[in-house]
Amino acid sequence: MTRRTVVASVVALSLMSGSALAADKILASVPGLSFPFFVHMMNAFKAEIVKQGYEAIESDGQVSSPKQTADVEAAITQGVKGIVISPNEVDAMAPALQQAVEAGIPVVTVDRRVPSVEGILAHVGADNVKGGEAQGNLIMSMFPDGATIINLQGQSGASPAIDRNKGLHNVLDGNDKYKIVFEQTAGFARDKGLSVTEAALSGLAEAPKVIVAANDDMALGAMEAVKARGLSGIAIIGFDALPEALAQVRDGGLTATIEQFPGQQSALGVQTLVAFLKDGTKPAEKVLLLTPVAVTKDNLNIAERLGEVK
Repeated sequence: MTRRTVVASVVALSLMSGSALAADKILASVPGLSFPFFVHMMNAFKAEIVKQGYEAIESDGQVSSPKQTADVEAAITQGVKGIVISPNEVDAMAPALQQAVEAGIPVVTVDRRVPSVEGILAHVGADNVKGGEAQGNLIMSMFPDGATIINLQGQSGASPAIDRNKGLHNVLDGNDKYKIVFEQTAGFARDKGLSVTEAALSGLAEAPKVIVAANDDMALGAMEAVKARGLSGIAIIGFDALPEALAQVRDGGLTATIEQFPGQQSALGVQTLVAFLKDGTKPAEKVLLLTPVAVTKDNLNIAERLGEVK
């Protein structure tokens, strides 16, 4: 027995919670519940799963592909009805999802797609390339005469990070008025957003016009770094429309964030899975993408989580 098999067996025992079978259960898995974005996603998963008449098995990937893999393997062992998952890393999670497909368990990916695995029922997400383009277009509209930009990239290997960065560059590359003077991953984490921004600011001769981040946690960390240096007038643009970020957009700490409607993504992912489980209905399109929208002080009302803002 391999170490991975042992880990999966232990997790399976934990997830089963005394039940010998998981005939009416759906695994809901996210990269890590240390991120507010994924807490919101998990809550939406669980609410929709219960609404559809199933029981949810919650999997916290703990930002670890081996941990999330073990959870998926445990669910396969249990014989769950289906899996809805936002994979921690697109390549690292492919083998586990392939195992699920081969075991006849339908899989719907949400937010992060794993295109290398054939047989996944559907992917539901935001068009993250368009989200990155929305950031770039906002920069151009705010600074028509040009701008210098710090770009805080997301977690290496995560498809949203890759796509958001691609979208930003789609808009800005080739236009000499817009210069990315520093870009580096800050891992989607607030503390790294703070430290990477501090390092970037200390290495620049003058402050940039814009700091753009691939999620709100990094943007909020960048905001703290800017405040600590006593700087003002820097536009800071996040992504995800977290309640804390929306409050900062309202109050002027952040300039904007990008709304990608994660609750809608999660509910649609579960609905797509359950439609197949109940009557074999497959989605007309295997990739279902919502279009992200830039949220500023002027259109806060469109934010999905505005009701959570304090």
